[in-house]
Amino acid sequence: MLNKSLKLLILSTPVGALGSGLGGGVELTLYNLVQEMQQRGHKLTVVAPEGSKLDNNPVVEILGNYQITAQTQSLDNPIIMPMNSVLGNMWEYARQNQHEYDLIFNIAYDWLPFYLTPFFEKAIAHFISMGSLMAATDEMMGKIAAKYPGTIGVYTQSQADTFPFAQYCHCLGSGIDLSLYEFSATADTALAWLGRIAPEKGLEDAVAAVEKTGIKLKIMGKVQDEAYWQQIQANYPNAPIEYLGFLSTSEMQKQVRNCQALIMTPRWIEAFGNVAIEALACGVPVISYHRGGPAEIVQDGKTGYLVTPDSVEGLVAAIESIDEIDRYACRQQAESEYSLTAWGDRMEQWFYRILANLD
Repeated sequence: MLNKSLKLLILSTPVGALGSGLGGGVELTLYNLVQEMQQRGHKLTVVAPEGSKLDNNPVVEILGNYQITAQTQSLDNPIIMPMNSVLGNMWEYARQNQHEYDLIFNIAYDWLPFYLTPFFEKAIAHFISMGSLMAATDEMMGKIAAKYPGTIGVYTQSQADTFPFAQYCHCLGSGIDLSLYEFSATADTALAWLGRIAPEKGLEDAVAAVEKTGIKLKIMGKVQDEAYWQQIQANYPNAPIEYLGFLSTSEMQKQVRNCQALIMTPRWIEAFGNVAIEALACGVPVISYHRGGPAEIVQDGKTGYLVTPDSVEGLVAAIESIDEIDRYACRQQAESEYSLTAWGDRMEQWFYRILANLD
């Protein structure tokens, strides 16, 4: 099986169309996986909600209603599926067409794909994109992790440690196409915040920090919770913020690379934080709460600062010291640790190991 060209069926997130921004960092992970696996000669079919777009790869677009995002649910919430579920329809497509492929890759963070796994004849590689959020989903993921060892992938150890089945998780990290991010040795007097605008991302702390420093904060990302966004603006009317919308990678990196730092303020255990390595690739230091995935990425005092979680004063102190960070060191870290080639090696070897265990 080693070095064999694979036929992969990739099941996308059911919370929105690819390109909408509703999937957050999962969309970037999927784009990069497709690009790198194509480069290696594998044949891919991507199944995603209607309206999804991918460069240089056709998408099987599936009709149906979106799934409720897991991060808006509480730990003890029951499993809920809408009528005419796009998730159910995507996995029905996979069931009917599974024999055309060597391996199925699932990036949907949801109970259903794990529940269905024993009923499929083809192996499924599950890449879990977030930490523990719902007890019922955790329980089902744990059952599959134990029954099919080696088939559960995660970004980081911090993420794995949120689950009761952490010992079964393969930490695969992430990677980006570094050629898409231009290094800038200098910066304007501005800061960046990048991500979905939703409560678990803690944007209000970054806004509170720049209200104290007076430095402009450029905010980029999909507004997922409009009421939350409006409340931030009402609470900090004098904060120097500028909302630039949800930008393409090309437009986003043009903005980020000219900033003094990227601020990350997660309230939850961030599984990884693709935005951190995107900033580093531009030579931009990262100021993040010492929580979750970003704490495994940022080299404190070298490529950014790790701040006591939920401390606005800590953010302010880090902003005031940001000129001490060498922007070249930031780019060097991205190149040495987060290239698409290195990440592709890990993902490809994981696929081969799963298939080898079937022989």
